[in-house]
Amino acid sequence: MKRKGFIAALLAFSTIPMLAFGSFGKMTKRKEKGFKINAGEGRYHGHLKLKGVNSNILDVKVSGKDTDGNVALFEQTSLSQGRGTPLHVHTSQDEIFFILEGAYYFQVGDEKYHMAVGDSIFLPRKVPHAWTQKSENGKMAVILQPAGKLEDFFVSVAALDHAPTTEEINRLFEKNDMKVIGPPLKLE
Repeated sequence: MKRKGFIAALLAFSTIPMLAFGSFGKMTKRKEKGFKINAGEGRYHGHLKLKGVNSNILDVKVSGKDTDGNVALFEQTSLSQGRGTPLHVHTSQDEIFFILEGAYYFQVGDEKYHMAVGDSIFLPRKVPHAWTQKSENGKMAVILQPAGKLEDFFVSVAALDHAPTTEEINRLFEKNDMKVIGPPLKLE
């Protein structure tokens, strides 16, 4: 009996590292081949034409599906001067925006920033933020870490056959681990 107890304890103890390093299985399943996304193309969804808070076009360049949820990269073509996002928070994702074309106005917490080509901004998770497009047209690269559900949010908004109501937008935000906490940012 002592030997069986020892072997059972040894087997149970040996699983602890696997539990502690639960992402190990994901790392070993990860694809080892890179991929290219051409300019003007999206990886899985083509051009996502957004409805609601703005009518911009979003291309998924690197999906959370590609990275086991670790990171996502989007390219947003901005066609909605004077519009942007409501003040909101992401519960579990940090965001980085890099301005490729045009000009934007951002709020992060209580701070406000005028952004132009070449500028970048870091938006920490759980910190209220919003942005508004200043120029007639613009383009931004958006990085999320971890990827979270923002891609699902964009796919859902693009699939709508109507401009969503404020209540629908709020539900879509919450369904995708975000929360609207205030109105859109006004240009100053």
